[in-house]
Amino acid sequence: MTSESLHPAAGPARRTVMAAGAAGLAAALTACGSGDDSSGTAGTVLAGTADIPEGGGKVFKDQGVVVTQPTAGTYKAFSSKCTHQGCPVSGVADGVIVCPCHGSRFSAQDGSVKKGPATRPLAAAEITVSGDEITLA
Repeated sequence: MTSESLHPAAGPARRTVMAAGAAGLAAALTACGSGDDSSGTAGTVLAGTADIPEGGGKVFKDQGVVVTQPTAGTYKAFSSKCTHQGCPVSGVADGVIVCPCHGSRFSAQDGSVKKGPATRPLAAAEITVSGDEITLA
């Protein structure tokens, strides 16, 4: 055995590694705080107001939301993920949002549970209505 094998090869100093890690973290945090929504869904025009029937609604699978019109001219949005076991809701009819997996029903007005097995309401989602466009906020 030589003396070279007893000494590990020189690598970057601990400070160099820590500084590089901190710089990478700072870059990642800057990107997160830039207001750029990496999901690509915020600001997405979901539908026209005429596309959402009064007393009904429409599920937007790709955006993970369901938009309802419980009363004329009033639009609401909720997560399309059932609070029971995470199944996507399938539709809205007669003021009720329906989950096909286990039969949970939610109010199209406020997302509250109308029929279990779900015990928690659907989470509200933010939309804006401008003219005849409904946009995910």
